[in-house]
Amino acid sequence: MDYKFATKAIHAGQPADPTTGAVMTPIYQTSTYRQSSPGNHKGFEYSRGTNPTRRALEDCLAALEGGQFGLAFSSGMAATDTVLRSLKPGDEVIAGDDLYGGSYRIFTQVYQNYGIKFIFVNLSDLSQVNDAINEKTRMLWVETPTNPTLKIADIGALSSIAKANDLLHVVDNTFASPYLQNPLALGADIIVHSATKYLNGHSDVVMGALVLNDPTLYKQLWFYYNACGGTPGPQDAFLCLRGLKTLPVRMKAHCENGKLVAEYLRQHTKIEKVYWPGFVDHPGHEIAKKQMRDFGGIVSIVLKNADLKETFRLASRFKIFALAESLGGVESLVNHPATMTHGSIPKDTRERVGVVDNLLRLSVGIEDAEDLISDLEFVFSE
Repeated sequence: MDYKFATKAIHAGQPADPTTGAVMTPIYQTSTYRQSSPGNHKGFEYSRGTNPTRRALEDCLAALEGGQFGLAFSSGMAATDTVLRSLKPGDEVIAGDDLYGGSYRIFTQVYQNYGIKFIFVNLSDLSQVNDAINEKTRMLWVETPTNPTLKIADIGALSSIAKANDLLHVVDNTFASPYLQNPLALGADIIVHSATKYLNGHSDVVMGALVLNDPTLYKQLWFYYNACGGTPGPQDAFLCLRGLKTLPVRMKAHCENGKLVAEYLRQHTKIEKVYWPGFVDHPGHEIAKKQMRDFGGIVSIVLKNADLKETFRLASRFKIFALAESLGGVESLVNHPATMTHGSIPKDTRERVGVVDNLLRLSVGIEDAEDLISDLEFVFSE
């Protein structure tokens, strides 16, 4: 039976324990497994490669994204690294010009050293994508909505371009989560997640994930996953499984609060600009409405007439929003991308795409919305 999303989040890949009947997936805290004879390991031999708790998480993630195969990693960057290992010297990758700073860093400061070229374009402009493709292009790396300016890329249209040019189409779905957006259904080949964020949702785990459908590609990525060892332990897998069970109700609350916060900030006299794809005049609103089920809980703002010192002062005044890295937890966070998540991107490069010194990114949590608005009122009261 094809169950609905909320049912999958609780049950997919998680049958009752056959030994005890335990409803919750056990934490298989083991590094190795007894074999009845050499080579007879019934799917489990060493926990770097396979672990029952992690397997349950991977199956659940695959079900939520509408994919056949899931792979869980010790971080989102470990997942990203594994995808990039499929490239060879001389290959080229087209990526968005305003992607997450950690992705930009591993592209330009790690893999570029091995002869792989990364070309950054505005993915909202399909002509730029087409113009960047040549005989060396092997991959199209898409982040939508983007971090932190929340630009929207048309996954379906980009997928058509990727398929026409035999490119591997990778979509970072961290900001949307599978509750809001399913890139495989829109033609993507691989979905990347920082599972640290909305998937886990409680700011107590660092994890990453890949989801895909192609069995040959899965076999290749699983080889890197096992051989290079960027896999998580069973305790983290258990915690992420626990987090997934409430993903639907959490995402509803994030979206509801995000809308209220965005609308409040848009009318505030001390805010120059608000980035949130739910606004009808957002350049990507119509595409977001087409490929997403709601507009998410991330809101970015540009402070009016604020230099770096004033931006720091305001960012430090919050009582409920915690000044911290990351996003997607139940608690609200405020982040200064220019010095935090995007600090590794050269100033002129990040400012060209809107990541200016007076921009703050808000990860709107699931606290009472009135309290969040009151916190914002306090911060901007002077």
